[in-house]
Amino acid sequence: MSTTEAEIRSDPYYDPFDFEIDADPYPVWKRLRDEAPLYRNDRYDFYALSRFDDVAAAFKDWRTYSSAKGTVLEIIKSGMDVPPGFMIFEDPPVHDYHRGLVSRVFTPKKMNALESKLREFCARSLDPHVGAGRFDFIADLGAQMPMRAIGMLLGIPEQDQTTLRDLVDDTLKLDDGTMPEFSYQTSGDVSSIDFLREYISWRTDNPADDLMTELLYAEFEDETGTLRRLTRSEIMNFISLLNGAGNETTTRLIGWTGKLLAEHPDQRGALVEDRSLIPQAIEEILRYETPSPVQARWVTADVEHHGHTVPAGSVMLLLNGAANRDDRKFARGDTFDIGRDIDFHLAFGYGIHFCLGAALARIEGRIALEEVLQRWPAWDIDWDNAVQARTSTVRGWESLPVVTG
Repeated sequence: MSTTEAEIRSDPYYDPFDFEIDADPYPVWKRLRDEAPLYRNDRYDFYALSRFDDVAAAFKDWRTYSSAKGTVLEIIKSGMDVPPGFMIFEDPPVHDYHRGLVSRVFTPKKMNALESKLREFCARSLDPHVGAGRFDFIADLGAQMPMRAIGMLLGIPEQDQTTLRDLVDDTLKLDDGTMPEFSYQTSGDVSSIDFLREYISWRTDNPADDLMTELLYAEFEDETGTLRRLTRSEIMNFISLLNGAGNETTTRLIGWTGKLLAEHPDQRGALVEDRSLIPQAIEEILRYETPSPVQARWVTADVEHHGHTVPAGSVMLLLNGAANRDDRKFARGDTFDIGRDIDFHLAFGYGIHFCLGAALARIEGRIALEEVLQRWPAWDIDWDNAVQARTSTVRGWESLPVVTG
């Protein structure tokens, strides 16, 4: 059954750039799931899916829901060609050979081997605050540990890791509640950063056991059948992607961990008593407060949803954060429960674009929580000084200070 755009539900109103909605999108997302499972936003000309089964199926169908024009609404709307090397903005076959180059580095076995180093990063960040009566889940932990981890994997000198992280942070921030203008020239692309370009040149002549060297020297057969290495531009974009993804989402996960367990002291107490519950708690945090809750796709062919036709050439938002609260998949989806049995959720996506860094994020989330609980079994949020971050791609806290006992 085909229908006109005007017949598709456009209320309740959902807008990924609206600060008031972003502060607590869940009531709107629940109404979308129940009343407008295929939603249309006329202001920014996009459609949205919010139910678990719809979002999961769309993630898997990369041919219909393409990532090749970007996976962020403003990037797709800019109409710009995506530079090579941003593998989350690619479809097969290009996506497959780019992903293959780094997938052997991000295996669960190799990520688990990092555990002692990750604990060292945590200790370095947290120990100075023991006895101080307060610390910040973002400034003192969330912004530190992921940065050190991804910097170590990439081989970025420690003195440059903060600069690289801050450049990514600055490019994600929204100035107001409207869709920003986007161009790769102003997006913080690391190809414009002199120190990183110089470091890559140096690493070319001084290989090491890190992902940077792997990217520099790996040979692969590209989509034309040519055996080659990555270009410098591709490597720059790879690093920009991995640095941003490795820092931002895990930082948000750590922030939500602090907030949710402060608000549920009984469940926090259960974790203090039984640390074996922590991995399960991290999964519930990822489900309940998905750090990257909105993904955009370009629709390549007419497709039917809930009795309506979405035409080819449309932009579809996959609201995985809403899907993770869907009562049709998770009983009492809006209830936080670390004892919940989760077979799988959509916090890391699904299908060919499932997050390569999922194993690392889970390990970092687990270790961060273990190390916090070892030092402070209880804390309260300093709400007067907490600041929520405003971006269109990740959702979480810019500052989350807590008072400790």
